Order: sequence, then structure tokens, then C-alpha cells
Amino acid sequence: MINFPGWLALAGVVLVTGESLRLLFDFRQPESAGQWQTVNDGVMGGVSSGVFRITPANTLEFTGVLSLANNGGFASVRSRPRGLGLKAGDCIVARIRGDGREYSLNIYTSRPLRAFSHRAFVATKKAEWLEVRVPLEKFVATSFGQVVPNARPLDPAEVNGLGFLLGDKKPGPFQLEIDWLRAEGQSGR
Repeated sequence: MINFPGWLALAGVVLVTGESLRLLFDFRQPESAGQWQTVNDGVMGGVSSGVFRITPANTLEFTGVLSLANNGGFASVRSRPRGLGLKAGDCIVARIRGDGREYSLNIYTSRPLRAFSHRAFVATKKAEWLEVRVPLEKFVATSFGQVVPNARPLDPAEVNGLGFLLGDKKPGPFQLEIDWLRAEGQSGR
């Protein structure tokens, strides 16, 4: 282990330490699975399936089959509500490996609005690990998948959950693997 001011190197992986980089979720602890849940279109009569598991490699694997039957068409995995300590100017950064489909990275808030989230779309490359980075100001307010015009701006202090949703209107199997999610402050960019 090498330790220099501001960063730490372990087994060839460099982690920036301090305020600019904050780990939000990883999947290395036994309780990791209990912090997540799936919400699929079955809540509205659809028949899409989506499940997750923590892999032996300590990643979250989200798999299933997207179906458009019964006016369905979405599957999602999201963290259970808890304060995330986000701040103005933060970016959400995720290390993901997908199937070539486009997913939405969702932010959930403590506001009691039904089917409400802020979304940003992230593309995946089949079987390739990517690090996606989305500034908080790029997330768009949505309800039932539709943009909410004139929504009040996102207050980072209200964010209490993150997740991924597939709703690309392309029926069939899907797979998304998540290594970690973190918040990156302006000094970390």
C-alpha cells in the first residue's frame, strides 16, 4: 500500500481520498443486497421481469426480460431511501458493464410525489466496463417516464436514492452490472 497526501494506491488501484470523491455504494459488504430493491412494470400491470444479485466478484448484477405486453415496458433496480450527502456541483459517477442498451440513471428524492425521479441516460457497450459521469445539473425531472415541465430545480440535500431503469421499448433480455457508485465534487473533476 502506498499512501500519499490526497490519494491511496492499493493493489494497482488508485483511489482519490478526501472531500472531492465520496463512495455512495459498493457491493463488498454482506448487507449490500439489503440496500437495494427492484421495481418493475408489474406495479402497473406489465409483465417485465427484473431481478438483482450480488455476484461473487462483489458487483450488483441486474438482469431480466423487458416486455411491452399489458402496456408495460420498464424494469428498474434502486437503492432503498437513505441520505446520500450530495452537494451542489457534484457528479454521480458509476462503473458499469452492460449489454449495449441505453439505461437511465435515476435520482430519487424525499419529495412525496408518485413515480417521480430525475433521470439522465447512459449508454453501455456490450460486455465492456465503462465509467459514466453525470453532473447533478444534467438530470431531468420526470414522472411516469415523462419530462415534468417547470419542475423546481433538484436540491442535492433531498436526494435519498439512486438507481438504474431500462425502458427503451425494445423487448428482450437485458443485463447490467454495477461495480460502484460515487459522488465526485468539483475539485475531483
